[in-house]
Amino acid sequence: MRHDLMSNPVALLLGTGACLGLLTPLARLAHEAGIDPFLWAALISLVPGFALAIVAFRRGCEADMAKLMAFGVTSGIFAYVVPNAILFLAIPHIGSGLAGLMYALSPVATAVISSIFGVRPPSRAMLVAVSLGFIGAVLIVLARNTLALPSAGSWLVIALAVPVSLAIGNVYRTAKWPERATPLQIGAMSNLMSAPLLLLASMINVGQLDLAPLVHHVPLAAFQWLASLAMFSLFFRLQWIGGPTYLSQIGYVAAAVSLFIGVGLLDETYPALVWVGAALIIAGIAASAWDVLVTSKTPRR
Repeated sequence: MRHDLMSNPVALLLGTGACLGLLTPLARLAHEAGIDPFLWAALISLVPGFALAIVAFRRGCEADMAKLMAFGVTSGIFAYVVPNAILFLAIPHIGSGLAGLMYALSPVATAVISSIFGVRPPSRAMLVAVSLGFIGAVLIVLARNTLALPSAGSWLVIALAVPVSLAIGNVYRTAKWPERATPLQIGAMSNLMSAPLLLLASMINVGQLDLAPLVHHVPLAAFQWLASLAMFSLFFRLQWIGGPTYLSQIGYVAAAVSLFIGVGLLDETYPALVWVGAALIIAGIAASAWDVLVTSKTPRR
């Protein structure tokens, strides 16, 4: 049963997206607790990275370690370091609503880049899925946030580098996946190689490595480590099986999951437009699942 789930692209997409949806409120709680966001992002990579490495390398590694480390650095920069740095700097200028749209643009950017470079380009059904999910995500953001254009329009242009960076990372991992490297090894190395860069960014931002707020919120950090470990255990398996465009839709799943968490656990209420957006996201996931499962267009690489 476990093998079936770990080979099922729909289960992997839903599981990875659900875990990602948990990380967003945890990051918000960490910010309210005074924990530097770069330090928090570094811990998301560092602690689960070590845990993944213990499992991934316990029987050795057939891949070239130097190439695997170089791959991890590049993957980490595009997937973690650049997006976190840009959003942290841009949010005070563009607001959280527009920042959320940057993540919604990631699947669109991934589809475009994968098509341009011919790296598992999306089918028509996948393009329909991405389009439905994007429209749904935009409706959710519009209904939950005020999207006033920033006075400093240059920050909006800078923020557009976030979906581009995420898309480059998605396509790069598929195109340059090291020979004979397993998904867990890729996950461990990508996280471990990005953590020092994020720690350096935290030191530059705060002036020192300030662990004091973290010490006072160990249960929060522990829950975040468990959620991120679960996500990364699935994330790179999903990349291996589904390809870059399919993988990029985890943000849509996370957006839908956060809505149901808000209603079920936090007694939040949302306008009808939000639920229209959620329905479109679900339709997009169904369309991509049909493409992956029925048409069998997903080779392992």
